[in-house]
Amino acid sequence: MNQSVLKAATRGKTTKGELRQLRANGQIPAVIYGGGSVATQILLDEKEFLKVASNISESTILGIDVGGVKKRAFVKARQRDTLSTQIIHVDFLEVVSGRMLHARVPLHLVGVPVGVREGGVLENPGHEIEVECDPDHLPEGIEVDVSELHANHSIHVRDLKVGDKVKVLSSPELVVAVVKFMKEEVVETPAAAAPAEGAVAEGAAAEGAAPAGAPGSAPAATAGAPAAKEAKK
Repeated sequence: MNQSVLKAATRGKTTKGELRQLRANGQIPAVIYGGGSVATQILLDEKEFLKVASNISESTILGIDVGGVKKRAFVKARQRDTLSTQIIHVDFLEVVSGRMLHARVPLHLVGVPVGVREGGVLENPGHEIEVECDPDHLPEGIEVDVSELHANHSIHVRDLKVGDKVKVLSSPELVVAVVKFMKEEVVETPAAAAPAEGAVAEGAAAEGAAPAGAPGSAPAATAGAPAAKEAKK
């Protein structure tokens, strides 16, 4: 693995005005700490740092040449100007060989799963894992082969191959990748309203009633027929 190396110059105490001038001249103030010695205040070339930083992850260890003294460190934090978003300060966490460290390592899925070719959808719930190891054995990333992953199957942290020099701290049950089939939405058609109790469907004869004009049926009432005489008291 080729390690990127940044060239840096030491800097002493500086005022806010001096820091603004340094940034205007294309330099970024930074600090290296955590190596067991006093923190080192440095200056970086802005263009060189942006070029290197565009291709690193949280677990990438950079080399820093401070006036001929070589150090190794993570980029721990980047401070940006709230308006211009320009990087105005960088914190580096120094690492030392033989001293165990904790870091988050990104996971990279490789291949097209069998389940996806069958119509499934690949999901990637876990994008990184936490590990403990010596800086000399810290991986920048871990490739996860998903080409044999079938539908409704998953890959967990316990299935990853990280080597015997790296201790995984993340839960072994954490799902890294899974292929699922999308469920089709079932649209329910509302049932036709049943006729009210006692009601007769339109156009249908009442149950037990003979059709008009049929033999034995009662004659229809004639419009304007005299009303029945009032019953005698």
